Amino acid sequence: MCGIIGIVGKESVAERLIDGLRRMEYRGYDSAGLCVIADGRLERRRAEGKLANLVGVLAQDPVDSTTGIAHTRWATHGAPTTGNAHPHATGDVAIVHNGIIENFRPLRDELREQGRVFESETDSEVIAHLVSALIEQGKSPEEAVGEVLPRLRGAFSLAIAFRQFPGMLIGARLGSPLVVGYGDGEMYLGSDALALASLTQRISYLDEGDWVVLDHSGTRVFDSENKPVEREMRMSGASAAAVEKGNYRHFMQKEIFEQPTVVAQTLGSYLRQADNTVALPQLDFDISQIKRLTIVACGTSYYAGMVAKYWFEHFARVPVDIDVASEFRYRDPVLEDGGLALFISQSGETADTLAALRHCKAAGQVIGVIVNVPTSTMAREADLLLPTHAGPEIGVASTKAFTCQLAVLAALAAHMAVKKGLMTRDEEQSVVTHLLEAPAALNAALDHDDDIASMAHLIAPARDVLYLGRGQDYPLALEGALKLKEISYIHAEGYASGEMKHGPIALIDDEVPVVVIAPSGPLFEKTVSNMEEVRARGGKIVLISDAEGLEQASEGCIATIEMPKVHPLIAPLVYAVPVQLLAYHVAVVKGTDVDQPRNLAKSVTVE
Repeated sequence: MCGIIGIVGKESVAERLIDGLRRMEYRGYDSAGLCVIADGRLERRRAEGKLANLVGVLAQDPVDSTTGIAHTRWATHGAPTTGNAHPHATGDVAIVHNGIIENFRPLRDELREQGRVFESETDSEVIAHLVSALIEQGKSPEEAVGEVLPRLRGAFSLAIAFRQFPGMLIGARLGSPLVVGYGDGEMYLGSDALALASLTQRISYLDEGDWVVLDHSGTRVFDSENKPVEREMRMSGASAAAVEKGNYRHFMQKEIFEQPTVVAQTLGSYLRQADNTVALPQLDFDISQIKRLTIVACGTSYYAGMVAKYWFEHFARVPVDIDVASEFRYRDPVLEDGGLALFISQSGETADTLAALRHCKAAGQVIGVIVNVPTSTMAREADLLLPTHAGPEIGVASTKAFTCQLAVLAALAAHMAVKKGLMTRDEEQSVVTHLLEAPAALNAALDHDDDIASMAHLIAPARDVLYLGRGQDYPLALEGALKLKEISYIHAEGYASGEMKHGPIALIDDEVPVVVIAPSGPLFEKTVSNMEEVRARGGKIVLISDAEGLEQASEGCIATIEMPKVHPLIAPLVYAVPVQLLAYHVAVVKGTDVDQPRNLAKSVTVE
């Protein structure tokens, strides 16, 4: 996950910017850079690879001033080269950006028609040009930023420096965190309090859609409507050994709200927006010759694999077996020659998944691994490493790791289909377009947080809760039930909707809430029929659907949760949000330990 730091200082900033980047190395990155305003010029220094390379560049070509911005980058749009490294700059404006600009292509085309020249492959560079164009027209930095931000679609946090205003920085956030730090005659910006820990303990967190002007006198904060607002200052308590919650009550809540950003960054590693294609790392095997896919995982990662089974079989027409890791070896599975075994794990250290991996490796399978820790044991033993870019996930109940896993799996399924000749160029472009819509749709889903919180008291008293879904929504029903069990300790089960009449319907009475996951579409009417069976027996229904679905089927429900209308491909990512938030808010109502639920650990390292 990219890292941002900015300083408006009284003393030299270069070394302090580097120190801030070091504090964010845990996020992972593949290039780094900084920009300072020196002698009326924007002076950039950038380097591919580790931070030590940037330090080497600065040693050979030092530059310094009292105002600057810096960045560590995970490559998304464009390869991890020096030219694609941040900051990006024009003659007047330099920016660093965390996130993804979904509409960068039409914006770039518009700017090119105006004669502006781009030097990178990134989506981020359009921001520098948009702001710079308005500065050249005589707009102030505040006016320029206020006009540009509403034009950006996606998820972002930004720090912007201006050649003509050496004592000023502007920061902004939408779907990606940004922290303001207060010093003695100095001001700071950072991706998190950890980045600023050596500079200050006095911080404030920008709310969604906020942007802020920093100078030596302090800050001016504006909301998404450009209205002045105040944001509370607090003591961070951050140290180099801590990852903290920010202005969220729990890590789980913070991680749920990070999903637009981390999904965008993950997708950016596997999709090329310049030509709307899927791009995987260089493979040492011919993926078009894979005859069978075996997916192995535990818990939430297993449910991600269940969703992916639909994608692989639909797009790539590859038969898929999916197994719980703890059971896999003990049934002596039949593993055909030419098969790909795909292992999904947040930590990359889960003992039973690792044991299953080694079993498949010994059986001659190609080993693919989807992990959030690219230095983990599973990652080191893989033939194909597919990292998610979720960043540290502190909450035991996995949230952002799940949606990032889904993002990687969707890209892999499409890539396999392309390589097998089963997906046309137009179809590939359509898939990529829909995947790139996911971050904005996740943001829209998160907008209903207050609605979900207000209905949590309806679920909290229950002893049993059922979740129903069809097709791709069935694994989401399982995941919703797991989340509720994990953190609220309410017994919950997920079922395929059509299976209700084959047993679970015996449990239905007026004490059992039934959560139905049902986006409008081809399977909606079938699911509504199952809802009617529940309603006829006194079940209390919570319907999660889009506006079209709610209009057709919300009558008689005790509560509804509206989701944006999305393409079926990305529906599992989007509908993960309400089941996560529902579990979270129910647990808060019950007063349980959300981040460290009893009996559970983040990484299970014993079988």
